[in-house]
Amino acid sequence: MIDGPGFLGFGPSTITWFEGLEANNEKAWFDARRPIFEAEIKRPLTALLDEFASRRGGAVKVFRQNRDVRFSKDKKPYKTNTYGLVSAEGRLPFYASISAQGFTCGTGFYDPSKERLSTLRDAIADDVSGPEFEEALEAAEAAGITRGGETLATAPRGFPKDHPRIALLRHKSMLLTRRLPPGQVPESRAPFEFALETWEALAPARAWLEAHAPA
Repeated sequence: MIDGPGFLGFGPSTITWFEGLEANNEKAWFDARRPIFEAEIKRPLTALLDEFASRRGGAVKVFRQNRDVRFSKDKKPYKTNTYGLVSAEGRLPFYASISAQGFTCGTGFYDPSKERLSTLRDAIADDVSGPEFEEALEAAEAAGITRGGETLATAPRGFPKDHPRIALLRHKSMLLTRRLPPGQVPESRAPFEFALETWEALAPARAWLEAHAPA
C-alpha cells in the first residue's frame, strides 16, 4: 500500500552514491553514507514499487543490500545495485533496479526448475507457439527491450543445433529488461513512467511465458 504521495524520484546523490560504492565497497564507507542510501535510494525505490503494485497488483519486496559472501571468492560486502520485485502467485514478477548505470526494469525468470525449463523449450520448439513467442519478443525489442540471461554454449539435449529458434532454446534463464540512462534518473517521476511503458511493451511476451511456462 502507498503511504504518502507515491514515488517522487530518486535523490540527487543517487548516481554518485553508487559510483562511490563501486570504488569503495567496504563497511566503513557504507555506514558513513547509510542516511543517503535510506533516504535517496531505498525509500524511493520502495515507493516506486508500492505505487506500481497499487496499479497492477502484487506484493512488494526490496532485497537486502548486503551480499551473501559465504560461498563466493568475491568478499565485497555490498551489491552495487539496489533492486526489488512486485510479484503475485502464478505470475512473472516485475523487476526494478537502480545503480550507477541507471534505472533498469523488466521481467523474466532467473532459476527455473528442470520441469519448467523443459516445458518452455518444448513450447519454443513447437511450430505454432514458437513463432508466436518470436513475434512477441520482436515487438518488445522494437520498444527497446533487451533479452538476456544465462545460455548454453550449444543446443540443449534433444534439440538439433540447426533449429530455427536455437538461440531461444539455449536459454537457461531469460531476462527481458530496459534501461533508463543515469542522467534521467534523479529527482524525477521519469523512472515510474518508464516502468509503466516497459511493462506495456513486455505484456505480450510476459503473457506467452506465463501461458507456456507457468511457475
